[in-house]
Amino acid sequence: MSEARLDAALSQGLIPAPGDARTLVIGADADSALAQSFPDARFVQPLQPDHDRLAAMGRAVEPDISDGPDAPTFDLAIVAVPRARARAEDWAARAAARLAPGGVLVLDGAKTDGIDSLWRALRGRLDGAETLTKAHGRVICGRIGADRLADLARPAAALPDGFVTGPGVFSADGPDPGSAALAAALPARLPARIADLGAGWGWLSAQILARPGVASLDMVEADHIALEAARRNVADPRVRLHWADATGWRAETPLDAVVMNPPFHTGRAGDPGLGQAFIAAAAASLAPQGHLWLVANRHLPYEGALETLFRDWQDLGGGAAFKILHASRPIQTRKGARR
Repeated sequence: MSEARLDAALSQGLIPAPGDARTLVIGADADSALAQSFPDARFVQPLQPDHDRLAAMGRAVEPDISDGPDAPTFDLAIVAVPRARARAEDWAARAAARLAPGGVLVLDGAKTDGIDSLWRALRGRLDGAETLTKAHGRVICGRIGADRLADLARPAAALPDGFVTGPGVFSADGPDPGSAALAAALPARLPARIADLGAGWGWLSAQILARPGVASLDMVEADHIALEAARRNVADPRVRLHWADATGWRAETPLDAVVMNPPFHTGRAGDPGLGQAFIAAAAASLAPQGHLWLVANRHLPYEGALETLFRDWQDLGGGAAFKILHASRPIQTRKGARR
């Protein structure tokens, strides 16, 4: 929530003043006005870097919304609306379930993230629904009555091939075409110690585990919702799950290989630097003879990073949309010194 929208919502009485109500805040990051203005609230943040920053500020924060009969109730629940509509609706429903009778539900988001369509969907379902628009966004506010919005909850979705996904995760409807192209390009036999950076809900990891030769697989994923889906999809004793930002994660012992389909967006904007940071993290975790296989959109400029960080690399093809890149023998040690 922008500071301007928060100030307007408080001044108009749409939101109770901080400290006046037991408050649940879902999806806000550490830089938000909500994190600054509601220090006593309970926060929910599934993205590991933002979760840890909130914790470092002294905020009570957890990666998921507590469910069940013993879960705490609140007088006020504020949802910072994410881009993914399914996740926004799920958070709204689960926040409503945690509110005491007559509790206030608030949703805040940018117009580019679909907040206007949520207003159209919810204004007839919240008691005393009100809204304000400011700073390219909208605040929705209303009390929870008999309609608890339960139909908006989005449990883990079951795919035809036995996998499950979660609301708002990357490629929630099925395997990403880039991951499928990468899996098809992998060698028939893989090295023993492997990591999947940005593992998502685990489809690519499952393909890695199906290859002979794999003794261990570290799955690294920053989105707790995706990681919980992966926990169900790759129930294999060779797997270690890590809720972590892949760009800062390092293997405990050097790896033989890294396989990855790195993200390339920060919010709505394309950010090639994100994929380049994934490549640097892979190089830092690999043994001297280690290998990296990755898939990327054809236009992304990753070759310079491979040239800088690996002794050998090649484009294995992949087609007009994707390129499959293979690199080996990282130039730098795990401490950053030249070999």
